[in-house]
Amino acid sequence: MKLVFAGTPEFAAVSLQALLQARHEVTLVLTRPDRPSGRGLKSQPSAVKRMALARDLPLLQPASLRDAEAAEAIAAAAPEAFIVAAYGLMVPPTLLRLPPRGCLNVHASLLPRWRGAAPIQRALLAGDALTGVSIMQMEETLDTGPVLLQRSVPIAADDTGGTLHDKLARLGARLLIEALATAPEPRPQNHAEATYAARIEKRETGIDWRRPAAEIERQVRAFHPAPGAQSMIEGTAVKIWRARAEPARQGEPGSVLAAGTDGIVVACGVDALRVTELQRAGGKPLPAPAFLSGFSVARGARFGVNHG
Repeated sequence: MKLVFAGTPEFAAVSLQALLQARHEVTLVLTRPDRPSGRGLKSQPSAVKRMALARDLPLLQPASLRDAEAAEAIAAAAPEAFIVAAYGLMVPPTLLRLPPRGCLNVHASLLPRWRGAAPIQRALLAGDALTGVSIMQMEETLDTGPVLLQRSVPIAADDTGGTLHDKLARLGARLLIEALATAPEPRPQNHAEATYAARIEKRETGIDWRRPAAEIERQVRAFHPAPGAQSMIEGTAVKIWRARAEPARQGEPGSVLAAGTDGIVVACGVDALRVTELQRAGGKPLPAPAFLSGFSVARGARFGVNHG
């Protein structure tokens, strides 16, 4: 089948690879313009761009799909379907109506739950037991279109934003191939049950130790591997990468109850958080024993209440 594919990060690249392996003809790839990243803020190509270049696929990086050049290129590619996965740009109505089989979106949630930009992190933060992938027929409004296929996966107790991303990327790729092969009947969403997965803001990464330990543990897992849950200890900024909630005697929220080879135990609003991997600003992530060998944290020290 002749397809135009639009996507940007690794989540989307997994679907693009599946389409190529299934021998679909990708006549045009769209991805976001290169963006600066890393310490040197050098311009970096997206995962989708790297794959398109490696496979010698036609590539376009418009700043907007309302651009006349982009619209002409998509029309010239004559797609039977337009596939979108974590692209990051709105698709205008004229393009939604262009392909005979419409515009399909690979969305990392069980729609109508968690419409929007950050469904994986929001599911973890909320403590959801299940998440999944929906293959949706796109409409003009955000993530509201009818669902063609949907599969759920359990969220494991140790899942992070990274591990859940990888599971859902693989599932999404499989479902996309199935949807194209079987053309299932679209099923309208129940809009009354919709929730919104807003983009993660920097202020949300700050740890408020007055919250229950279970919530903070979910925050740590949701923001691993990016952007990281943050706090302060003895005036030093740190990111906490791995931690688990556990019952503990109450203490002042943020106070260190114990520090040793099995982690740093920090009092929370309810219970305590055992921190097992953390990172100082400018350093690298370290297991708690290695961190403590270079940075003394005594019982009674305080992690700061940080709102980001």
